[in-house]
Amino acid sequence: MNISTKLRACGLAMASSLALTGCLLTPGAFTSELQLMQDGTFSYSYDGEIQMLALSKLAQMADQPEEFEAECWDEDYETRKCTPAEVNEQRAEWDANASEREAESKREAEQMKAFLGGIDPSNPEAAQELAAKLERQRGWEKVAYMGDGLFDVDFRIKGRTTHDFAFPVIEKMPMGNMFVTVVLRDEGQIRVDAPGFAAQGGGNPMQGMMSGMAGMAQMSEENGEDLGKVVVPDGTFTIVTDGRILANNTDEGPTANARGQALVWQISPRTEQAPTALIAFD
Repeated sequence: MNISTKLRACGLAMASSLALTGCLLTPGAFTSELQLMQDGTFSYSYDGEIQMLALSKLAQMADQPEEFEAECWDEDYETRKCTPAEVNEQRAEWDANASEREAESKREAEQMKAFLGGIDPSNPEAAQELAAKLERQRGWEKVAYMGDGLFDVDFRIKGRTTHDFAFPVIEKMPMGNMFVTVVLRDEGQIRVDAPGFAAQGGGNPMQGMMSGMAGMAQMSEENGEDLGKVVVPDGTFTIVTDGRILANNTDEGPTANARGQALVWQISPRTEQAPTALIAFD
């Protein structure tokens, strides 16, 4: 099996795994800010790229029918040319399992459609349908489709800290990977986590796989095999608050800000720890 075939096979397996476990979205280049204030108000913004794996080229390739290819190995587990008899034997087994593969493909397609809130990813208009759906939701000021599952978005929302908050939330779509979560605790404390802004680990078990996919996409370009663009987190996440910062994992700690203090995280493909902070309000 040549390197292009290996890359494609690995990419499809990873794409299917990610898509069917709910890890459908990943941030690309972005700027994001969360404001938490003593008077009980908050605001959150996200300006930049979001990629939906289910609409990427990898997912489209995963939907294509598999082609038969005989594979044989020698005593040292190195690939070798198959004999005509071995090819015929493997082809017979492949043909016998055709109905089972077709049924599995249909099950996965229905699962994917359910994850997307009823949107069929095989529909050429699926991306535009999703963009229109998002723009109906409060906060999504702009959702522009850039191709290959990539959206350019401008999300802004304001409110009061009377309840937990998470981003992104898409109507009728079960989400397994939040970029940012804000959780209210007793005694006036608020916990902020941003697992989606870590390219490696950071509490999101799928982010390491996403980085691996990005690496394979780069390798594929060098070998003439187009697996499509796969983005990884690359941007800035800032928390602005006039509360008491009890804990955080920034490199520099709090800095002065016109509204109080600011915590700033520079996010890149090398970011290992997801941003986190604990803030108290008297």
